[in-house]
Amino acid sequence: MALTVGDIVPSFTLPVQQGVGALPAGETLDITTAYPGKWKILFYWPKDFTFVCPTEIIGYGDIKSDFEDRDAVLIGASTDSDFVHFAWRKSDERLAACDFPWLADNSKHLADALGIIVKEAGVALRATFIIDPDNIIQHVTINGLNVGRNPAETLRILDALQTDELCPCNWSEGQEVLKPAA
Repeated sequence: MALTVGDIVPSFTLPVQQGVGALPAGETLDITTAYPGKWKILFYWPKDFTFVCPTEIIGYGDIKSDFEDRDAVLIGASTDSDFVHFAWRKSDERLAACDFPWLADNSKHLADALGIIVKEAGVALRATFIIDPDNIIQHVTINGLNVGRNPAETLRILDALQTDELCPCNWSEGQEVLKPAA
């Protein structure tokens, strides 16, 4: 069963790869403890060295500073190893420029706990989790393997969540929120 809105993200320490400066050397990350006081955008893609996945990673990387402006950190993940992440980043300068951590969940422990593994394919679905500073999931979207996400929509939803107000359909930052009569 998949974790959903209102559930607490489980604590897992996973290998992590960031940048192309040096080969992975055993670095790890537990998203529940690494970013105190921050919102977290955790997004899984199925496999490195594929076709749709780099478009999403680059799309998130392009608006990383917008997430940072909202006290949110980007965390990418797949079921590939940190060495595969490193090789992929090294092979594509656009991916190398995506300066945020990539979890190497090749054990599939976190992806299994989140309920996003496609059993037949042995990979994660395109799942996005918006996690609040208390490590509570506030939003989940899951796409099939062949359909890419819209990072700007993730940002819009984060904006809405951070208002802690009622936000109507297609609401965008700066627009009026709903104020029901008491």
